[in-house]
Amino acid sequence: MTFNSLTFVVFFAIVLALHHAPWTSWRTKKIQLLVASYLFYAAWNPPFIVLLWISTFIDWHAAKRIHAAETPVARRGWMLVSVCANLGFLGYFKYGGFLLENWQALMTALGVAWQAPAWDIVLPVGISFYTFQTMAYSLDVYLRRAAPTRSLLDFSLFVTFFPQLVAGPIVRPADLVPQFAEPPAPVPGRLSWGLGLMVLGLFQKVVIADGMLAPAADAVFGAKETLAWSDAWLGTLAFSGQIFCDFAGYSTTAIGASLALGFSLDDNFRYPYAAVGFSDFWRRWHVSLSTWLRDYLYVPLGGNRLGSLRTYVNLMVTMLLGGLWHGASWNFVIWGGLHGTYLGVERFIRERVGPSRLASTLPFQIALAMVTYFLVNLTWVFFRAREFRTAWRMVVSMLTFGEGARVLATADVVLVLSAVLSILVVHGLMRERSLEQVVARAPWWLTASVVGSMLFVLVISQASSNAFIYFQF
Repeated sequence: MTFNSLTFVVFFAIVLALHHAPWTSWRTKKIQLLVASYLFYAAWNPPFIVLLWISTFIDWHAAKRIHAAETPVARRGWMLVSVCANLGFLGYFKYGGFLLENWQALMTALGVAWQAPAWDIVLPVGISFYTFQTMAYSLDVYLRRAAPTRSLLDFSLFVTFFPQLVAGPIVRPADLVPQFAEPPAPVPGRLSWGLGLMVLGLFQKVVIADGMLAPAADAVFGAKETLAWSDAWLGTLAFSGQIFCDFAGYSTTAIGASLALGFSLDDNFRYPYAAVGFSDFWRRWHVSLSTWLRDYLYVPLGGNRLGSLRTYVNLMVTMLLGGLWHGASWNFVIWGGLHGTYLGVERFIRERVGPSRLASTLPFQIALAMVTYFLVNLTWVFFRAREFRTAWRMVVSMLTFGEGARVLATADVVLVLSAVLSILVVHGLMRERSLEQVVARAPWWLTASVVGSMLFVLVISQASSNAFIYFQF
């Protein structure tokens, strides 16, 4: 069941009606939400509900044992039980085939004739997201950032809360679990704001990502021959806009659905294509993942506390593993490695140059934002291409202005340029603003007209919609 389906519209309407029914207790409403979350997840593959139950059971009990342990050894042992169980599931389902393929390649290189068995394991949808979320619970208890919750119902709902279960945002326990303790206080306009965010998120996904940008990106990255540099760039720009509107669209819809139910989730995207530098980009792109990697990987590795060389190593390790988190492919490792390199070079330059008047001027900021966007787009080639050969061929065409085949029609070019330029303008204008600030200053009729127009276009465009990209992660 996906957000961009009629089935979900009916499902959410029923859940919303039951959740706001005045005759049921808060505990009953939480049970209804938990059952709804299991039904939502079971719509993909019912047996994988068992994985959610196992993760819930292990982390619930591991956190309690960590909190009650009287020796450091016992605390560390129960923490490792949680980490190993979560990463074990993730490794088996997501990386088992990848490891077998690379082991076979290594054996072949050594002259050993060995054939890997067929790996026909189905990847549970959203496993990367809920694994990190549940693991954060036991790690927070181990690091003494939080005490384990007393309510198994609240914890189970935290693990399976359906709006953000399969593609985030990755929610911290301290941010969501306390919201389940008591009924949310009534807030005027919260329901309408949540529904408006859902319309905005689905408009980004269905109309812009799928309707305007996906056809061009699919045509370019699906081509078998070398492309002209213009088509290679347009296809990359199309995917750049597509993945933002697809993933930010999911996050916005999830935040809106949660808000309509009375719960608040943090923003996951903050207009990243207006980023000035790569540190700024990762403060704006997939914020819940970047902060998770910072707090549970980069900082425990030593962060920037162990000298310059170790800082660069920690940055690179964090970004390489962040790339691998996205998928079992060397292309994702390259994507992460490029971002790690960008962050390292940026840090090196800042340490050597330091603050200057030139760096604070508007022309310099605009130039740096353009360089950031250019280099980020090069990394998207490796993220989108299914194999390294295609990615390399694309990058060579883009950087050498090579001649080749043209696969995009004039209509594709117009759609891509219109959508990408619109995204860049919006990101630039909204860089230091929030949507709440803009809506608060706008007259109500203008906001209603915009939302109504998006809803109308969304309804007539529904047939063109595809699955969300981040479901594969």
